[in-house]
Amino acid sequence: MPTSMPDDYYRLLHDLQAVDFVLVELTLYLDTHPTDEEAVKQFNHYSSERKKLKKQIERSYGPLQQYGNSYSATDKWNWSDGPWPWQV
Repeated sequence: MPTSMPDDYYRLLHDLQAVDFVLVELTLYLDTHPTDEEAVKQFNHYSSERKKLKKQIERSYGPLQQYGNSYSATDKWNWSDGPWPWQV
């Protein structure tokens, strides 16, 4: 059952997905061009951007990933608070 979230949530999630796409593409490129310094710089830049976006989303809306990949945003376990990214 889809859940409605604030517009900011969708914007942030869209930005995170775009950065993830760039990181996948850069990873594939770097697998075959490991000495391309500019591509490595781009990868590091987008990796840093991803961390910032993920932290911003989780601070406002709760964890995105499980199994130690996301901290609980409060002193209580909030993984079950949802909605989870695939529910919106």
